[in-house]
Amino acid sequence: MVASKARTGLKQYMKNKPTRWGYKLFVLAESKSGYTWDFFVYEGKMQGSSGKGLSYESVMDLVDTRLLGTGYKLFVDNFYTSPALFRDLLQMRIWACGTIRPHVIGFPKTKLNTLDSKSLRGSMRWIRKDSLLFVQWRDTRDVYMCSSLHTAHAGDTVCRRVKGADGQWAVKEICVPPAVKDYNRCMGGVDLSDALIGYYTVLHKTQRWYKTFFYHFMDIAIVNAYLLHKAIALVKGETPMNQKAFRETLVEELAEAGSPSTPVPPPAPRRRSHLPVYISGHSTEGRLRCKHCQMKTPTKCRTCDVPLCFVLKRNCYTDWHDQNNL
Repeated sequence: MVASKARTGLKQYMKNKPTRWGYKLFVLAESKSGYTWDFFVYEGKMQGSSGKGLSYESVMDLVDTRLLGTGYKLFVDNFYTSPALFRDLLQMRIWACGTIRPHVIGFPKTKLNTLDSKSLRGSMRWIRKDSLLFVQWRDTRDVYMCSSLHTAHAGDTVCRRVKGADGQWAVKEICVPPAVKDYNRCMGGVDLSDALIGYYTVLHKTQRWYKTFFYHFMDIAIVNAYLLHKAIALVKGETPMNQKAFRETLVEELAEAGSPSTPVPPPAPRRRSHLPVYISGHSTEGRLRCKHCQMKTPTKCRTCDVPLCFVLKRNCYTDWHDQNNL
């Protein structure tokens, strides 16, 4: 969400988001670094060709295999997760994992071996349907997962504080499905990108809605450049700059690149005004010989104080000034 209260049709209200009013962006980001790979602005109800809803259409628009390639692992939250989406992604050789809502279409409805209120923390139940694995895991509450890349159980454990029968709290290791463990480790690339943008954002209040997008897109570009700088520095064995130092260096280099390489010559001095005036107040008196044609003339240059003809058939005034570059 890009914060804005502009009166435009693109503005959305999301009551469960920290930023309730603003523009909604669908973002695909790398999970480890937060590098933003692709995004698009939500403009309202999407009319996709599949007819499978906004969550399906948004994921399919972002995972363009012609640019991204195949073989990636995609982690999504329960807004996007659906069996239909995961099966279609698997056909594109993109594996997926995410939390799922148990009432979504395609989720197994069987009650066999379901967890009840007496199930202990760390209990799990899984069902494999075709190429998809559905997991129910008991933590402080039930967690439902769907995955096309995990096994049901791998012996992994996590530490939790559990209250014993004597009323004392103790740290205990409980079993955790691989899908839950990898989801907690890999989910959050978009949140990491938002956090990096929020540290030194250029976004500020404006009365132009399109400027809000411009500022946010600039933030995305700067953060992506900073992440590339970190990756290149680590490969070279160098110590990368922090984001503040990177932004300061970027501003200095852009300012230097924008300045002209050659000094600008100073402006030419303003030429004085050369206007023709009469030699005396009467046109028939006070005539002098023209400096150019030696004919008598009643006019002269006010600045040069030189008599020059300025009549219809003889324009010595212009000719003499052109010859002398005046």
